[in-house]
Amino acid sequence: MRQPVELGPKPLTLEDVHAVARDGAPVEITAAAREAVTAARGHIEQLATAERPTYGVSTGFGALAVRHIPPDRRAQLQRSLIRSHAAGSGPEVEREVVRALMLLRLRTLSTGHTGVRLSTVDAMAGMLNAGITPIVHEYGSLGCSGDLAPLSANALALMGEGMVRNSRDELVPAAEALKEAGIEPVQLAEKEGLALINGTDGMLGMLSLAIADLTRLLDIADLTAAMSVEALLGTDRVFEPELHALRPHPGQNVSAARMLAFLKNSEIVASHRGPDCTRVQDAYSLRCSPQVHGAARDTVAYAATVADRELSSVIDNPVVLADGRVESNGNFHGAPVAYALDFLAIPLADVASIAERRTDRMLDVSRSHGLPPFLADDPGVDSGHMIAQYTQAAIVSELKRLAMPASVDSIPSSAMQEDHVSMGWSAARKLRKAVDGLTTVLAIELLTAARALDLRAPLKPAPATAAAVAKLRETVQGPGPDRHLAPEIAAAEALIRSGAL
Repeated sequence: MRQPVELGPKPLTLEDVHAVARDGAPVEITAAAREAVTAARGHIEQLATAERPTYGVSTGFGALAVRHIPPDRRAQLQRSLIRSHAAGSGPEVEREVVRALMLLRLRTLSTGHTGVRLSTVDAMAGMLNAGITPIVHEYGSLGCSGDLAPLSANALALMGEGMVRNSRDELVPAAEALKEAGIEPVQLAEKEGLALINGTDGMLGMLSLAIADLTRLLDIADLTAAMSVEALLGTDRVFEPELHALRPHPGQNVSAARMLAFLKNSEIVASHRGPDCTRVQDAYSLRCSPQVHGAARDTVAYAATVADRELSSVIDNPVVLADGRVESNGNFHGAPVAYALDFLAIPLADVASIAERRTDRMLDVSRSHGLPPFLADDPGVDSGHMIAQYTQAAIVSELKRLAMPASVDSIPSSAMQEDHVSMGWSAARKLRKAVDGLTTVLAIELLTAARALDLRAPLKPAPATAAAVAKLRETVQGPGPDRHLAPEIAAAEALIRSGAL
């Protein structure tokens, strides 16, 4: 049984997000959260009966906030808000993203600053724990006023409307899934509709997942780079700690130390340390790998700082303050998250670019120091890894386009009430695509470097790189005549994603 993730005033961690979104961990509303939610709801109910209108409680929304809604129409107001805002379009968003979105919205609701009822919090927690995943579409969020359309799709399912995927991944009506799980559809009360949709939860969820993915992929990049250095008869002396201490970027020092460790006790590296080696310096794509990978690591660390701050934030408009005041604010603006998402796409593209350059060197007979052209078994008859590098090049080119920031764009909406938006959701969506691209680029470098190391026999690679080759050889054969290469790339991708390297 997975340990429940507790929700309340205490901030979530990146590990909490991963546990719920990817591993299916349940959530639990703490006693402190229940008290806070109940107290905040009392303030909202007092304002609901007051003559003075309060935004989100007794008024319309956005550009329609000037209209005072009579009490007998307020339940309809909340339902109409959700139905009209659940206006997404395009492909279905991944299950893990939707679960992250649900978790993060539920955490804000559990802080006692949104004014929702405790029964609504419990119903949403029940939906998450039952494995019910609302259908959220690719397009519909501008990253301001929250991820409105994606969060509205979640709220619509909570009302028992729209379509969801149940715990068996079957596409079913929300009402059917809720009934099977024993959850009563929520009849929204004052303020609740707005509280369910006014957050940065979708983009933050994707940032949290991307940080985990990139942390793992940068570890893989250090490994594949070391394998390429070894295969290309490069030196490991440029990774010595005293050299990197001269430029004390934390990530650079980590990557250099890892690459040096991967190459320890390599017969291949030792074979060209003597006076017969006439090369003065290795190419930048080998020598500067720690600088590039390290800068990417430092960017991920910055993004994690942004994510940690956002995970401890309360995002809603208006919010219920501790003294009972209900105040409008702009905390739903996604700029802090959007910038971090866009920033990550830049080093990601560069890490892929330097990996492609290392791969290309192993295939070029004029630069590979004795390896056969394209690592082919019978060059001319066989093409070896020639077109695998084409695939890398195509992806790297795409990653450069995906590195163009979304957050520098803005398009006004809601009759100019929402006249500057973050486009953070768009930044997150393109980053997810970029993460997949980097995975493929590194998989191809892994395949190519492993083949090159095998071709250096009888010299043996370092124990660490030899272990990586052996792991790959469990699913991908060693050098030989040309084979269907696409399944081998897919197998290397699966190995990287598995975390087994």
